[in-house]
Amino acid sequence: MQIAFHIGANCTDADQLRKSVLRNAAALLQQGIVIPGSDKYRALLRETIDGLNGAQPAADTREILLDAIIAQDDATRVILTNDNFIAIPKRIFDRGVFYAQTEPKLCGLQRLFPEDELSLFFAIRNPVTFLQDAARLAEPTSLREYLGLLSPMDVRWSDVVKKIKRAAPRARLNVWCTEDAPLIWEDLIRLQTGIPPDDPVQGGFDMVRRVLTPAGLEQIKALEMPRDRIARHALIGDLIEDFAAPDLVEEQITMEEFTPELIGAMSEAYEDDIDVIAAMDGVEMILPFT
Repeated sequence: MQIAFHIGANCTDADQLRKSVLRNAAALLQQGIVIPGSDKYRALLRETIDGLNGAQPAADTREILLDAIIAQDDATRVILTNDNFIAIPKRIFDRGVFYAQTEPKLCGLQRLFPEDELSLFFAIRNPVTFLQDAARLAEPTSLREYLGLLSPMDVRWSDVVKKIKRAAPRARLNVWCTEDAPLIWEDLIRLQTGIPPDDPVQGGFDMVRRVLTPAGLEQIKALEMPRDRIARHALIGDLIEDFAAPDLVEEQITMEEFTPELIGAMSEAYEDDIDVIAAMDGVEMILPFT
C-alpha cells in the first residue's frame, strides 16, 4: 500500500491541499487511490500511536487500522492529511523544543505501517508569520512564554526536517515553502495523488485564486495550464505580478515583539534554512522554476 500523508506544519495551508486533491477524487478512485474522510483517521492514528508509547504494535494492528480507514478492498494508495499530526499549536514548543513530538509521532507511524510505501508531505513558512499565527491559536500570554527557552531566531525548520528523517528514514519526504504554494500547487497535487504529468488535474489554480483581484480571476478563465511545469510557474508568476491584491499577498505583522530588525534577521535566516533543507539527503525540496 502507498500511503501519502501530509503531516503539517501547523498554520500552513489549512487543509487547502486536501480540498484541491478532493476535486480529483472520482478519477482517483477509479485508479484505486482513496481519500478517506478525515474523521476516519485523525483521532484514530493519534490515539493508536499514543497508545503504543514507543512499543511495537500487535501483529494485526495495521490491518485493523486500514479496515477502519478505507472501505475499498482494491485500494493501492491512500491520501491522508493532518496539519496537527505532530502537535497542536499549544504544544509546538513543548519543553522549549521546536516540535519536540516529531520523532515519537513519526516513529509510531513507521511502526504502524512498516512495509508500506510511505511518502510524507511537509510545508514550512517564514518563522515570523508562522509564530504570529501559531501564537494566535495557542493564546500564550506572550511570545516569550510560548517559546520557553528558545528565542525567535532559534526557530529552524531544518531541525524539524532532520527529526522527521531520523524517525522515518525510509519514507520519501517532500518539503515546500508556503510562500511558493500558488506557483507549485499543481505539482503538489500530482505528488500527493500520483497523477502523471500528462494526465489532467483539477485544482491547479486554487491557491493563486486566493490572492487575485476580480480582474485576475476573470483572466484565469481564459487560460489553460501549460503542461511544462516551468512554463506553468512562469504563467502563474505573471498573474500574481499583474493581478495580485496587495492585502492578500502581504501579511501584516502585528505582534509587538517583531521589530523590523528582527523580522529582517529571521527572514534572512529562513532563506538560509531553505538552502540547508534543499541540500539534505533523502529530502525533495519542491521549489518553483527548478
